[in-house]
Amino acid sequence: MKPLCFVLMPFGIKTDSQGRQVDFNHIYEALIKKAIEKCDLEPIRADEELLGGTIHKPMYERLVLCDYAIADLTSLNANVFYELGLRHAIKAHTTIPIFAFDADLPFDLKMQRTLPYKLDKQGKLVDIEATMEMLVSHLNATKGQGNVDSPVFQLIDGWKVSHNLSHEKTDAFRAQAVYENDVKDDLFKARNDGKEAVIKIYKALKPISEKAVGVIIDLFISLRGVKAWEEMLSCYEEMDAPLKKLKLVQEQLGFAYNRMGKSEEAKRVLESVIEEYGPDPETNGILGRVYKDLYKAAKADDNKLKAIGFLSMAIKSYKEGFDADWRDAYPGVNLVTLLELKGDQKSLDEYLPIVRFANKRKMEGTTPDYWDLATEGELNILNRDYNTATENLSEAIALIPSNEIWMLESTLDNLKIIQNAREENDTQDKDLTDLIESFKEYI
Repeated sequence: MKPLCFVLMPFGIKTDSQGRQVDFNHIYEALIKKAIEKCDLEPIRADEELLGGTIHKPMYERLVLCDYAIADLTSLNANVFYELGLRHAIKAHTTIPIFAFDADLPFDLKMQRTLPYKLDKQGKLVDIEATMEMLVSHLNATKGQGNVDSPVFQLIDGWKVSHNLSHEKTDAFRAQAVYENDVKDDLFKARNDGKEAVIKIYKALKPISEKAVGVIIDLFISLRGVKAWEEMLSCYEEMDAPLKKLKLVQEQLGFAYNRMGKSEEAKRVLESVIEEYGPDPETNGILGRVYKDLYKAAKADDNKLKAIGFLSMAIKSYKEGFDADWRDAYPGVNLVTLLELKGDQKSLDEYLPIVRFANKRKMEGTTPDYWDLATEGELNILNRDYNTATENLSEAIALIPSNEIWMLESTLDNLKIIQNAREENDTQDKDLTDLIESFKEYI
């Protein structure tokens, strides 16, 4: 059985002290995970979302019981610093801090033996193979019992920590950690096989409340990916109370309610999250979608006053989400699309350049994903640059998993809004109509 290596690092794209957008998921996949596997170790990454109380138990177990640990300090993340401190207090060796070579580390950490890696001005990894070999060398070097890397054990003579854990406990932890990795791999494969495959895993995982946080969150998101709304709701009901309060869970619950046609429940959940945490691109973006769907329904019923009201509420929600963090173009592209629908040219002229800049900056900082390219395509349509928009959307379609059709539907919905807005303004747009017809073929 392979020794376990726990990886302490941020998730997703974060801004470092140099102002770069760093894709930590890419650093994990392209550098850290590969180095760990080269050393014949099993990589175990921290769960992205943790709560207080008992939800922290898996993290503590991993810090104590994993044979090795790598901590990425680049983003100066407080959670990673805290976890590294705990690790140094209980493990004399087998802990390796890494960081981007130009990161401004605190003084105490500068004194530690750390492994630097290089990022370019856009936050992308350079010299990956050379850095990987250095990390492999560091990991192999930690295997000797005499190689103390913890400053606590180095500086305090006679410092010892007695774990006093039976092999049954450590064996159970090891089995659980490997099991969680296997379940996440199974869910990834099931998402490509479709709705029934994911639901089958969901049923096999019951009772949900006894599973690790990372597994439950991955299951919840996987059910969303295959549009299993009823199962998402059931999964939520089976979660422990602390996990139900998690912001991410509440947001996705609101998303599911809306897709089930339960707009009032969706609004209640999402407005409660905004009241507690403040405006946010993700939360406000989902709430904006709720009001956008209500607008469409009112318009279909020829209820003009309600339609105008819901359109205004959707614009307000998207605007608040984009203003909260303009680096996230998701609420921004929806905002400018609805501004064109409303005919608010002044606000459109104000926000469109900002949204375009935000999306371009994001794409410069990492490998563009479906949403980056779809957003760029929509923005180019708003600028009536159909050649570039077609190129953007074609590249986006090539990146989408076969089962994530809802993402295409979301983009198509925005394209139709632009089309309807121009038709209502007596502007015939044959290029847009042709593009929409081509896009429909993939749904």
